[in-house]
Amino acid sequence: MTKTVTILNGPNLNLLGKRQPEIYGRETLADVETLCADAAAALGLQTTFHQSNHEGEIVDQIHRARDEAAAIVINPAAYTHTSVAILDALNAFDGPVIEVHFSNVHKREAFRHHSYVSTRADAVIAGCGTQGYALALHRIATLLKD
Repeated sequence: MTKTVTILNGPNLNLLGKRQPEIYGRETLADVETLCADAAAALGLQTTFHQSNHEGEIVDQIHRARDEAAAIVINPAAYTHTSVAILDALNAFDGPVIEVHFSNVHKREAFRHHSYVSTRADAVIAGCGTQGYALALHRIATLLKD
């Protein structure tokens, strides 16, 4: 049975490739989705891929993942630093969670150095651009085998 990984993307990531490409790169969210599907297939996984600018919708996707997914990869974007609601939803999820950020948030503004999500995440990948998602899927595959 193929295990499903839910991949969640937070606010403004729909503008990936257009918004601040010097920070986030020129690849689009569609490029990231293709990268994730390809990486997952090579690892014997499948993915569902979601993006929302709305905190409650992300919480709802995490709740759905409780019944539909073995793991979550999440780039909460700005909600990283503000959302206790997303943290609480992740705390109710039993599988592995990997937090991903395109940029190295620790080299940026001080407010970006704190993550609510990191307190639940099994790993955090930051500063690897879109490759961070593939790295997250590799780690998920390892965690799901153990």
